[in-house]
Amino acid sequence: MFDFLEGYDVLGAFWMTVKLTALSALGSLVLGTLLAAMRVSPVPLMRGFGTAYVNIVRNIPLTVIIVFTSLGLADIFGVTMGAPDNFDTQGFRLAVLGLVGYHAAFVCEALRSGINTVPPGQAEAARAIGLSFSQVLRLIVLPQAFRSVIGPLANVLIALTKNTTVAAAIGVAEAAALMKAMIENEAQTVAIGAVFAFGFVVLTLPTGLLLGWLSKRLAVKR
Repeated sequence: MFDFLEGYDVLGAFWMTVKLTALSALGSLVLGTLLAAMRVSPVPLMRGFGTAYVNIVRNIPLTVIIVFTSLGLADIFGVTMGAPDNFDTQGFRLAVLGLVGYHAAFVCEALRSGINTVPPGQAEAARAIGLSFSQVLRLIVLPQAFRSVIGPLANVLIALTKNTTVAAAIGVAEAAALMKAMIENEAQTVAIGAVFAFGFVVLTLPTGLLLGWLSKRLAVKR
């Protein structure tokens, strides 16, 4: 029944998807946290930058961002991401860069909603004992905010996993790229689609269940 899979590295393609997801998720979390800190910063310039970044990036299609990282950064500006002679490595790193830049905006908004759930009196009390803005954010606000938004961050992670398929647009050999090649070469279109759909369910369903459980387990009691 699955003879059409012979000769194709399906597991390797999904492993590429896992690597794209893991690195992009980590980068998005870091950049999204920085953007969220900017959006609640007392410095107007930082607030303006964070707001502009989120509102602009969220309204640009991911495909446009991914293609720009390849055609714009690499071809026009010569950004090679440390791999000038390796097209596959360069494409992978550029895809991660595009995915991070896009999903960081959504991480920022999810985290900012968590920051808004922290009672203002806690921050005021912390400032009254001499803590700086960065200390208040790092020691008091963000730990509670992260616990409040595990569920929304899980949704961003699941969306990121599915959005890695866009990396095929710049030649990254992940699952969607292999599926396209198999459909072009084989006559089992429905079966191929079912195999890859099942693969993505295997990647995303446990993630959603685990983070959903953590969200309930670590929820801040108000």
